Amino acid sequence: MEEFAALLDALVYTTSRNRKLALIADYLRRAPDPDRGWALAGLTGGLDFPAVKSSTVRNLMMERIDPVLWTLSRDFVGDTAETASLLWPEAEDAPPQADLSLAEVIERLAALTRATAPKELPGLFDRLDPKGRYALIKLATGGMRVGVSARLAKTAFAQAFGVNVEEVEEYWHALAPPYTELFDWAAKGGAPPDLANVPRFRPFMLAHPLEEGTVDLAEYAAEWKWDGIRVQLVRAGGETRIYSRSGDDISATFPELLDALPMDAVLDGELLVRGSAQGGEAGGAASFNALQQRLGRKTVSKAMLRDYPAFVRLYDVLLLEGEDWREAPWKSRRATLEALMARLPADRFDLSALVEAEDFAHLARIREGARDEAIEGLMLKHRESAYLAGRKVGLWYKWKRDPLLVDCVVMYAQRGSGKRSSFYSDYTFGCWDGDPDAGAELLPVGKAYSGFTDAELKKLDRFVRQNTVNKFGPVREVKRELVFEVAFDSVHASKRHKSGLAMRFPRIHRIRWDKPAHEADRVENLRALIKD
Repeated sequence: MEEFAALLDALVYTTSRNRKLALIADYLRRAPDPDRGWALAGLTGGLDFPAVKSSTVRNLMMERIDPVLWTLSRDFVGDTAETASLLWPEAEDAPPQADLSLAEVIERLAALTRATAPKELPGLFDRLDPKGRYALIKLATGGMRVGVSARLAKTAFAQAFGVNVEEVEEYWHALAPPYTELFDWAAKGGAPPDLANVPRFRPFMLAHPLEEGTVDLAEYAAEWKWDGIRVQLVRAGGETRIYSRSGDDISATFPELLDALPMDAVLDGELLVRGSAQGGEAGGAASFNALQQRLGRKTVSKAMLRDYPAFVRLYDVLLLEGEDWREAPWKSRRATLEALMARLPADRFDLSALVEAEDFAHLARIREGARDEAIEGLMLKHRESAYLAGRKVGLWYKWKRDPLLVDCVVMYAQRGSGKRSSFYSDYTFGCWDGDPDAGAELLPVGKAYSGFTDAELKKLDRFVRQNTVNKFGPVREVKRELVFEVAFDSVHASKRHKSGLAMRFPRIHRIRWDKPAHEADRVENLRALIKD
């Protein structure tokens, strides 16, 4: 546990990607099994201990120290694990830290229940120093926030043992922590994991943003970039699974698709829901707002299956009935996919149509005219490109439509997390529900925490502190004086918000220090953008 705690501590204090890779790789080479496998799972969000929540830690702390001191300290530090690890009263007769391995910590955390956690956790805290307690709380609550993505951890694993990161990713998602078979293969020279009949994830091919004029349209095929979630549908060994772009298994959320694939295959596409009941267009695809009704649900009701039926709009074929098509050029894969469509159920699959244009200027006009809620923009794919994992220069490009813009007034602010825990960096903003000069109300329409520089963040933080009119826990209400020009992709009707609206991907495009608040936009302007 001491070594893992030291790793987390080092990761927190470095912003260098190469340094993070080196730290993780070094740990994986030195740490014993199964500790290093559990560490890898912890770093990538692969562990879940439902008996331990942040509230569990907070309640333990407030039983042992002044509640006001805890509240003020937590608010200042901005991180529960860091605050608790430093404020926890040291036990004089605690066993030495060396007696506690990471595997033992995992085993004890997994055995906890909601009833036993408040009794057992203090004993674990007593056996650790502040760094160890910090690591324990991060593991238990699942909120690492140390600047390590799953992809970075997989890359570090590959570097540690001199293996290919794409192979690591293929095996990774078919195995469970502590990844014994993965370490046996990479670290000990054993045979690769036997996953021939397992419906496993393959890394997606991704695209670079397009800069206009950088490609010859004659060499590229254009197709719509749909606004759903990119998925991979895999059938092998008589079982079908659905994977998200990050490799998460989301099969349980879309059970109607699990018997839809009649042959062994790996297909790449966009998961959407039918739009007939929601007014969607684009060949029956509803907006992302409709799809959100299905996302993240552990159980799916009959009403959900009826009102928001899912289907996959196919982009590509990776494997088909034992043949690997990834090395074939895109034009061959496209022909194979077109021929396959007749064998797939039409209510569960369709084909992403190609966009024909006379030249690049014509394509640009088509892109700008596409304001359907289910379309994000265009994809340009080199006709000779193989299907390669990750982003490869010159092969695939994404050309998203220009964002919509609206002027909003800042209403509330909240501190960020990690490096931003000392700054008010998360902002809720609104539009006027009528004429502000006639007493119209300001209704919240969105929240954003990106789109500004570090220098602008400091200025915004100063504005919040100097213009606070009310406090609600960690949230500060501010004077209705500052205007943000907010960029967003689309807007949808939403019963969850007082304004009746929900923005898609809002971000701060510009800070309008010069603009009076009463000149900000009205809610009716946003409502007019909702497609019927």
